[in-house]
Amino acid sequence: MRWILDTSFFFSDLTVDGDLYTTRSVIDELRDLRSKSRFDVLCAQGLMLAVPSAENIEKVKAASRKSGDAGIVSGTDCDILALALDLEAVLLTDDFAIQNVASVLGVQTTPIIQRKAKRIYWKYRCSGCGRYFDHDGECLICGSIIKRKLK
Repeated sequence: MRWILDTSFFFSDLTVDGDLYTTRSVIDELRDLRSKSRFDVLCAQGLMLAVPSAENIEKVKAASRKSGDAGIVSGTDCDILALALDLEAVLLTDDFAIQNVASVLGVQTTPIIQRKAKRIYWKYRCSGCGRYFDHDGECLICGSIIKRKLK
């Protein structure tokens, strides 16, 4: 089985069998000695760095807009989701926003420590006039902040 590793995997003691992949952007997020050491050990065991396709990165961005998580998922999140699409692999992550976008894309995820996320649907409401929108930002009517809320 192919596994894509999110940053949170390197902070855990979870072990998995199969082909392990991650991206350079995940490695750039490793800051402490423990996670860097875990990366070194996994590299010695065959962890591979891969670059996701630009086509699938665009699919991920579109899916994050559809799920309402566009302002939440980072570039690293997009990279690992796109790589999971490229390799038809399972994504190991505890990040709920990633799991939410993955469900839109049809990417299988497995939580590391936390429970598996349920699909979340968002709505956007102006904090001033109370009108609903399909995006966050500034209200075109009254100029107040549009906030993201659960449906």
